[in-house]
Amino acid sequence: MANRGRRSPARLIAPLALVVGAVAVLLVIQASTGSDGGSKNDGSSNASTQTETTQTTQRRIRPSYTVKLNDTLGLISQKTGVSVARIQELNPELDPQNLIVGQKIKLRE
Repeated sequence: MANRGRRSPARLIAPLALVVGAVAVLLVIQASTGSDGGSKNDGSSNASTQTETTQTTQRRIRPSYTVKLNDTLGLISQKTGVSVARIQELNPELDPQNLIVGQKIKLRE
């Protein structure tokens, strides 16, 4: 019973590790939901929106799109700014359930 006064370091480290793990999980959850705890408008989001709009406008200029792995018509529509209905209208032979990697899709006439 002479060891009674000494405590194992694991008895202190285990609860600390549990707390650190819980905080890490909460941070990951908060980051994945996109919650920043408040909404500040410092103008940076406006600049980012303008950049996205400019990129979308530039993407619309391309006459075709080459299908990539795991592409869907919805994803192609988001990437190019052309609606799914318009893509289907321009490509009547296109099977939306069977897109082939490397296949060219018309985005404008």
